[in-house]
Parts: sequence; C-alpha cells; structure tokens
Amino acid sequence: MKKIVPLFMILVIIFVAPADAKGNVQPVMPCSLLLKPANNSGVNEKGVALVYKVKLTPSFPRTSISIHAIHLPEPSHYGEYDGFEGFSFIENEISWRFRLYPTPEEDGPTWAGRIDDITANIENSSRIEVRISNSKTGKLGPVVLSNRINLCH
Repeated sequence: MKKIVPLFMILVIIFVAPADAKGNVQPVMPCSLLLKPANNSGVNEKGVALVYKVKLTPSFPRTSISIHAIHLPEPSHYGEYDGFEGFSFIENEISWRFRLYPTPEEDGPTWAGRIDDITANIENSSRIEVRISNSKTGKLGPVVLSNRINLCH
C-alpha cells in the first residue's frame, strides 16, 4: 500500500497538469501581472498589466495587454528619451510595442496604454515590460518595469 501512494501521486501530476512538449502552457485569462522595477533602484516605481482575450471584430478573439505604470521618473532622466512604451514578447519568436500615454496629475503622471490585436498564443516564456523610448527616432531604451507572464494571476 505504501508503494501505491507515491505512484498514484506521480500519475496525478502527469495527467492532471499536462504541458506541451516545451513545458509551456498558456496562462489562464483574464489575469493581471505586477510589473516590478528592473534594477531595484526605484522604490516607488510600479506597474500592472491586464491580459485577456478580447473580441472586437467578427473574426477570432485576440489577446489584449494593457499597462498602468506609476511613479516613474521623467523619461529624460534616462537620457535622450521622451516617453515610455509597453513591450511584450515571446522569446525567440515575436514582439509587440505600444505607446504609453501620460495623464496629468500633481505628483507625476500615470503612464497607460494598450494593444488589442495580438494573435499569437501568449506562453509562460513571454514577458511584459515598460521601456523608455524616443518618439522622434523610434529608439527603444532599457527596461524600467518587467515581469514574466507565468506569474500572471
């Protein structure tokens, strides 16, 4: 009987929580993801991403990612930059960029934006980031906030 219990547990793990051949599964949507500072320098810098399926046209649903980021320094703090962008990617496959817009507030803006037309399947290896950008040159700078989609709840 003692040998049956571990065998039963192994079978449950194998058949109840299957993954594809690469070990990736799609996150359960809708979900939200805390975006944390990339270099631990910004104590107050935080953000959140909302990820879910949206049906805006008669065709198949697409994935929508929206980002809300607060307490970020001025983009010029990082150099020749004038804004922030959302950046999401599936490693070694595809990436998406979308502009974040500031809202006028007393203690600095809230930066927010979204993309609604992702047709690829978001996997656990995907990342969502906030990066600085230069709108005139199209240059995308270093990561400010980031997290892996596998932590999406």
